[in-house]
Amino acid sequence: MGQQKGDSEELEEWLPNSNEGKPKGRRQRGTDETGEKKKVTKRVAKPKEPKPKAERKPRAARVPKVKKEKTNTKQQTEDAVLPKPELQQYVAVKEERLSINLSSNNAGDMPDECPSSSQHVPKVKKEEPDDSFTFDEPAQKKQKTTNSAQGRPIKLKSGNSCVEDLQMNWDPIQVLAEKSGVEQWVCANIVQLFQEENTIPFMVRYRKELINHMDADAVRDVQLTLEELRSVAKKSRSVSQTLKKEGVLTSELEMALKNCTTADEIDHVYAPYKKGSKLSKARRAKELGLEPAALALLQEPQKLDLQSSIQPNTKGLSTLDEVATGVQEILADMIAKDKETLTYVQSLCDRSSVTVHSSVSKTALKEQQPQQGNQKSKPKDIAKFSLYTDFTCDVQRIQHHQTLAINRGENLKILTVKVNIPDRVKNDFCRWCINVRWRPQGFARPELMTILKNAVEDSYKRFILPFLSRGYRSKLTASAEKESIAMFVRNLRQRLLMCPVRGKVIMGVDPGFHHGCKIAILSPTSQILHTDVVYLHGPAKHKEAEKLRHLMFKHSCPTIVIGNGKACRETEAFFTDLIKQRFFKPLDVSYCITDEAGASIYSVSPEAVKEMPDMDPNLRSAVSIGRRVQDPLAELIKIDPKHIGIGTYQHDVSQSLLRAALDGVVQECVSFVGVDINICSETLMRHIAGLNAGRARSIMEWKEKNGPFLNREQLKLVKGLGPKSFQQCAGFIRINPETVRSSVCSGGNDDLKAPLKQTAEKKKGKGSGSISNQFNPLDQTCIHPESYSIALRFLSQIGGSLDQMGSAGLRQGIESSLKSRGLDVLAKSLDTTPETLQLIVDGLTQPPGFDIRQDFEQADFKREIVSMNDLHDGMVVTGRVTNTALFGAFVDIGVGRSGLIPKRFITPDKLPVDQRQRSLALGPGERVEVRVINVDHQRNRITLDLIRVLR
Repeated sequence: MGQQKGDSEELEEWLPNSNEGKPKGRRQRGTDETGEKKKVTKRVAKPKEPKPKAERKPRAARVPKVKKEKTNTKQQTEDAVLPKPELQQYVAVKEERLSINLSSNNAGDMPDECPSSSQHVPKVKKEEPDDSFTFDEPAQKKQKTTNSAQGRPIKLKSGNSCVEDLQMNWDPIQVLAEKSGVEQWVCANIVQLFQEENTIPFMVRYRKELINHMDADAVRDVQLTLEELRSVAKKSRSVSQTLKKEGVLTSELEMALKNCTTADEIDHVYAPYKKGSKLSKARRAKELGLEPAALALLQEPQKLDLQSSIQPNTKGLSTLDEVATGVQEILADMIAKDKETLTYVQSLCDRSSVTVHSSVSKTALKEQQPQQGNQKSKPKDIAKFSLYTDFTCDVQRIQHHQTLAINRGENLKILTVKVNIPDRVKNDFCRWCINVRWRPQGFARPELMTILKNAVEDSYKRFILPFLSRGYRSKLTASAEKESIAMFVRNLRQRLLMCPVRGKVIMGVDPGFHHGCKIAILSPTSQILHTDVVYLHGPAKHKEAEKLRHLMFKHSCPTIVIGNGKACRETEAFFTDLIKQRFFKPLDVSYCITDEAGASIYSVSPEAVKEMPDMDPNLRSAVSIGRRVQDPLAELIKIDPKHIGIGTYQHDVSQSLLRAALDGVVQECVSFVGVDINICSETLMRHIAGLNAGRARSIMEWKEKNGPFLNREQLKLVKGLGPKSFQQCAGFIRINPETVRSSVCSGGNDDLKAPLKQTAEKKKGKGSGSISNQFNPLDQTCIHPESYSIALRFLSQIGGSLDQMGSAGLRQGIESSLKSRGLDVLAKSLDTTPETLQLIVDGLTQPPGFDIRQDFEQADFKREIVSMNDLHDGMVVTGRVTNTALFGAFVDIGVGRSGLIPKRFITPDKLPVDQRQRSLALGPGERVEVRVINVDHQRNRITLDLIRVLR
């Protein structure tokens, strides 16, 4: 790519053309067919009116051949259904795939409305650019929404003002649907919900019928795409204002800017007018007045006389060759910006074998020469990319991790990357242009045909070839980034949702050699009982063992959690020997290994200092290690997700996208698990949907002043927590009577129903004049306060009561009622939706203290140890996935070194049905049965084959 940039000084003008979108032509037609068109028509009828205008002009302006008028009409018909390019930066993160799938045509990447064309054709820009090759990710997401059992078009009562906000020539809802692959009625509802300041967890749980049962990742994709469209509209207005101040804004140019749906298209239109940008050869030729001659060569070549354009004293027109060169530049510019031409050349590429080739850069080769001093590390860097020093792969078969590795090598100036397009593409393209698309409409003399031929070849070499290369690179990178971020999201979600180990006293151990092993003994509620440093690998280890036994007896601690850092293996062996000797008898001691990534960073963070102010940072690490097993969610949210040791290539993807995705996952996990407002930390509270750092601080201050919350309604008394915030967070907050009772009793007040101090301080203007201080059993459930009246009516219908919540009798009554009448009929009788009634049923039938994490994997505890020497080829063992990468999954099989299951061994037939749609289908915490394929003692590597996922 770098070599192609140097082909011409004019290439700079074309750099913004690397439109990284993925058109969704086929997807859009599918949307129109499968989505509910009735609901969408009302919304988009008015915005669609400008479309025919945009479609009538292009061909007349772009193709000067009168005899091709019939063909142009046909082209208009084709263009009417051509797709829009989608945003590269916000490719969907939800649906992971095993491989990428390239399909047709990338013409939409280079709009044909650039003002530099012959008859001011900015209006040539239509809403539907030509087909482009696409990676097809949104297809699965759309399939997910349309296949929802109860999904149906439901519009919100209030209209949305998105169209007025953007002030563009395209309908935002329609474009959003095309780019995201989601039905238009769903997109319209999502836009309205976001405008009403609803959070994603709230929408996914309590507004399922409006978003067609989409999951959080899919809704976030739509949100990111919508934000990109808004930024495009903002940029379009900004560029228009700039051009207006400079006095170069025409109605056609303004129309072209308003037709753009991506930032790259805007850059392409704006590039010739940027201050300091070099005037292109085509624009210089047009300013010399050669545009009529270029059009005449196509329309009336028999009447064209280039001699008449010669002006001896004018540079660029002084000779016949200069005139011919100017005409050639204009024609090359027109060809490179013509949509039909780009469609055709992309179709040629799609039928050919386009490859990506990487090799060692000249810079790296020079630095590899024998030199003294600081250059010694360079050959080592090249060795890291040994797989890619002479690498060639078809763009349709290249793996995501290969793309990211090549990009990293290129950024480090170790690799040179080039997209190879076969020569036959150029030959076929030139032949088609001269004989079909750009064929003169009359007899053209040989010298004129030579000009046309040179123009076609020049356009392909200087503009089209680099444009295609950039397009392939950017799309491969976009797909790889999307897959990498998806891996991060899935790994983080599974790490956060690991089942907590409750009811046990735990000893966290941060292993070490010279500085000793730091230990922290924690109560079942994660309170710190004791911290110390023991030297288990020195001469006094027997004395230290006695010390450990005394502490474990004193605190009745049967569970040990060892961090997997330095000295982990030796510390594990030490405890294993003691367990085999029954050293801790009568305690039945077991241990587990946990990932300590990020513990050291957390131990010196302001959060840790505030929580444990007088403790040594090394001891804080031991506390964090123990708490990661007791409650992974509560502990890991204190650490930046990028430091938890999940995913790969985190520095090679868009940091803003990664941050948004990971923050969203944390919010979802915290919200969907639910938090007991009276015992959770401020750090955990700020991640609840609808809350932030300020509101969490206000809730903590309210508790300190007034005591524990007795019901959800009392949240309305908190300063800064308005009706919208209450609506968003209330369903995710739990009021557990046991924790309230313990809090009140510890304060010396056994009367739980006594009026609270805050009743005299009710906030004015918040409608809190009648807020009760009584317990509501529904506050322990996932049922939202807005549905409490429906829940009570439902209980009345089936003859149940709140006292029976979670009991077997109530569950049987509800199941009987649902079986006899059906969910839909019951929902209609209660004047609610089936989705809301199902949520009420879940809340009433779940036992008190229900935790969604109880169905997830828990830490593995063991009492003995094996080593790599015990492994042999063909041996079948069980283990737990510790991390997944784009090339495979790492599994801890208890030998001190994780084995790798290469991606090729993770096949759908070995997976549960619900995991077959994901790219690797495995995530941290999952238990698997594997077969040892190879043990490489020299390189300390273990290769495994997946047998099955254990559940």
